[in-house]
Amino acid sequence: MPPHNRTTTIPRPKLTSSDLAAFATYRDLPGLVRQLSSLGGCAQPIRLEGHRTEINTTTGEILRELKSTKMPAGHLLVRCGNRRTTRCPSCAELYRQDTFHLMAAGLRGGKTIPKQVATHPRVFATLTAPSFGPVHGRRSATSTRCGCGRTHTRDDPALGTPLNADRYDYTGAVLWNAHAPTLWARFMLHLRRTIAAAAGIPQRSLPDIAQISYAKVAEYQRRGLIHFHAVIRLDGPAGGYTPPPACATPELLADAVRTAAASAHVDGPEIDGPAHSFVFGKELDVKAIRSAAFHDGTTITEGKVAGYVAKYATKGAESATGTLDRRLKLIAELGQETIPDHAARMIRTAWALGARRDLEHLKLRAWAHMLGFRGHFSTKTRAYSTTLGALRDARAAWHRRHIPAPEPTTLVIAHWAYDGVGLPPDLERLATLVGGRTRPEAVTARA
Repeated sequence: MPPHNRTTTIPRPKLTSSDLAAFATYRDLPGLVRQLSSLGGCAQPIRLEGHRTEINTTTGEILRELKSTKMPAGHLLVRCGNRRTTRCPSCAELYRQDTFHLMAAGLRGGKTIPKQVATHPRVFATLTAPSFGPVHGRRSATSTRCGCGRTHTRDDPALGTPLNADRYDYTGAVLWNAHAPTLWARFMLHLRRTIAAAAGIPQRSLPDIAQISYAKVAEYQRRGLIHFHAVIRLDGPAGGYTPPPACATPELLADAVRTAAASAHVDGPEIDGPAHSFVFGKELDVKAIRSAAFHDGTTITEGKVAGYVAKYATKGAESATGTLDRRLKLIAELGQETIPDHAARMIRTAWALGARRDLEHLKLRAWAHMLGFRGHFSTKTRAYSTTLGALRDARAAWHRRHIPAPEPTTLVIAHWAYDGVGLPPDLERLATLVGGRTRPEAVTARA
């Protein structure tokens, strides 16, 4: 389980006389407090309207009835489940913990995965994007000074922005983000070919002796480009978790990853000149994962990797670049937003490219707010580990075990319909008081 600081005091606003007057209009204030507390601090709960009725099929008697209109808040409220920290810190934290357990199970077993996977070759790889122009950074190849002549602090907003925006290849950067998922697929193809060649067998025969399992997350760098963090594991024949052949070692897997990353490329469109070709950047980091603790920074542990990957599963482009966390319907909306110039130029570039008929398949306007990237932020192979859905089902089953189950002769009739997201301002205020909400701005109710 990721570490938690249980001693942290969450600041809560003071209760005013106007708050008391607003809360007094609710007929069941203690019940309202319990209902809001059950949300666990969700910043934008989903409002449902409907009913649930339990009927004795023998006598026709209504045993229990629940109506949304009679609930303290006037609706059934459920957590939003959003993975983004910028949208809902509470639900994002739950998503982070689930991702941690998913990653950890693939590294050391558990959650239906045998513990012997901890003995298989495993590496942690970070694949980055190439350069599309010099940007402000904290170090160069020869010194800690940036190309602009200054030494930047960690929180300097200039980090990641071009030294010369007019000469920066915004078209190439946006198109690289759009082709990143395809480039990852090509990388995996080359990885299988490389391992098969190292084993001295045709690629089609590789599943008979070994299979490659992985889990990865996509993270935005400050310059607005995607890079991938991946745990890659080498197992035995496809369909099981048996040990790989004796020739498979962490060193062989690491070398194969480096070779495959250098070989992967995707041909792109022709735009104002020669055709684009997309490859991974030269900054490639591949480390073997050990079960031991850190020693002089040369080895990394299972828990460290799982926690590192889980941290980035809750972050989007807005966390690194300051861009939007929602889609644009019209490019004119961008003028009403306060975002950095670099992110705005990438969005405008994606929007302009999205008008080209030869790029329709990239859906660049729909993903302009994500700077062109339209892939999943977290993906894995089926054999790597359990699934997020299985973890949610296990949590739901645990809750059901602590709730009295209906008798076998009971008929349950339920109908719930979506009514909106968020709470009215007075309930938002009360939820902040009772639930320790950490989101600074109020989420107003919307249909």
